[in-house]
Amino acid sequence: MRLTTDQVETIHEAAENAFGRGTRVALFGSRVDDKKRGGDIDLLITPAAGDDTLRRKIRFLVLLERRLGERRIDVLIAQPDDPRDIVRIARETGVLLCAWKPSAWRCSRP
Repeated sequence: MRLTTDQVETIHEAAENAFGRGTRVALFGSRVDDKKRGGDIDLLITPAAGDDTLRRKIRFLVLLERRLGERRIDVLIAQPDDPRDIVRIARETGVLLCAWKPSAWRCSRP
C-alpha cells in the first residue's frame, strides 16, 4: 500500500469528521500495489450516516486538500448493499483503511 502512516491517519480523521464514526474507508486501485508508481488515491467510503452524502463528500475532500495539499483523489460513496460493479471490485481488491473500534482505529483488509 502506497500511503504513509500520516496520510492514513489524515484520511481517518477526515472520514470521521465528514461522515461520522463507523465509516469504513478502503483504498483501491493502483495505490494498493507497492510495485506501481504514481496514480491517484482511490477511496471507497461506506458512510456511517447515509444522509446528505454529497455535502459530506465535499466536506471530506476539502478536509483532505487542506491537510494533504492538492492531490488527485477519487471518492466512491457506497452503501453496504450497493450492487454496482465498481463497488464490488473495490471491495474485493481494496485495503480497508478505517474500521472504527471503540478504543482505536484498526487497519486491515476488508
